[in-house]
Amino acid sequence: MTEKQAAPVPLRPMSGNEMAEPASPKPKSKASRRRTIIKAAFLLVVAVPLLIASFYLFWVAGDQYASKTGFVVRKSDKTATTAAELLGGLTSITQASSTESTILYEFIRSQHMVELVDEKLDLRTIYSRPDFDPIFAFDPDGSIEKLERYWARMVRPHFDSSSGLLELRVLAFNPDDARRIAEEIVRQSSIKINDMSAVARSDRTSYAREDLEKTINVLKAARQSMTEFRSRNRIVDPKADVQVQMGLISTLQTQLADAMIELDMLNLTTRNEDPRINQVEQRISVIRSRIDAERGQIGVGSGYAGGEETFSQILEEFESLSVDLEFAERAYVAALATYDEALAEANRQSLYLATYIEPTRAETSEYPRRFTLLSLMALFLGLAWAIGSLIAYSVWDRH
Repeated sequence: MTEKQAAPVPLRPMSGNEMAEPASPKPKSKASRRRTIIKAAFLLVVAVPLLIASFYLFWVAGDQYASKTGFVVRKSDKTATTAAELLGGLTSITQASSTESTILYEFIRSQHMVELVDEKLDLRTIYSRPDFDPIFAFDPDGSIEKLERYWARMVRPHFDSSSGLLELRVLAFNPDDARRIAEEIVRQSSIKINDMSAVARSDRTSYAREDLEKTINVLKAARQSMTEFRSRNRIVDPKADVQVQMGLISTLQTQLADAMIELDMLNLTTRNEDPRINQVEQRISVIRSRIDAERGQIGVGSGYAGGEETFSQILEEFESLSVDLEFAERAYVAALATYDEALAEANRQSLYLATYIEPTRAETSEYPRRFTLLSLMALFLGLAWAIGSLIAYSVWDRH
């Protein structure tokens, strides 16, 4: 043995406990098995699904093109003239259009809109063109409920309640199809707004129209009653006849006064045997008889109703009918003015759809957002794997 060689180490005798408990590799095998399970779980839960999703998104999924449009429901207000009134009118328009825009927002998402667009453009054919795409494409044999759910994925409206603006994004596998769908949605929305405007206009004018129709019927009845009165009594205007009769009586009274003056003059200037006195007396008698006859004709309607009805009663009935006719005419004029005003107000507040962004045509495919989807998928799968691993280690530690 050389000097550099180390001296032998004396062996220590082993105790009884050390001889009874030999060293065991069991803990190392458990840890290794656990690590193997965790790695296998990572491959199954994270890596393999991400590889499958990547293959599907980049090699199978069809490109989707977006068409965007924007519109707002406006209310035409022709009453604003000054700048301040115009500004106030625009403010009231925005506030008034919020409810209609909300209705339109729900209408775009409804099944009825899907049916209308599908009837016009055949959505099942448009959205089922990539036959090899089982996730993003639509099954052409699907029901209307499935098409409605698919519609909610491909058509995304956004409504700003503060401004009343409504923006729309439409996806399709062809840019022209996307723009056609967006244009059809705008057209159907405009029809819906016009229908709503027509209903609102009808509601605003319905009461005025009913009042006008009632006054028209009353006016017709009053005119018919006046026509029947004139036909029955063979007279157009009793008041005019009374004026004629009174004028005749006034003329006769004037002639009677002249004849009486003439008689007095003859009595003063001539003898009683003068034949002119007899003539004047006969004339006075005839004039008085005529006056009595004319007055009697006014009092008795023998010339108008066969003597069965006095002229005063005829005149009273005519005045009553005249009052009814005049009242009916005034009521008709007032109702017509009210109806015209209500109609003008309804026309001033009619709704219309103002498109501030025409449906666009995409040149590049922006959807599906492949990297975004993969990132989100990796995040959620990684979280699921991490949580599962923590739960597994917790269970292992307890056992």
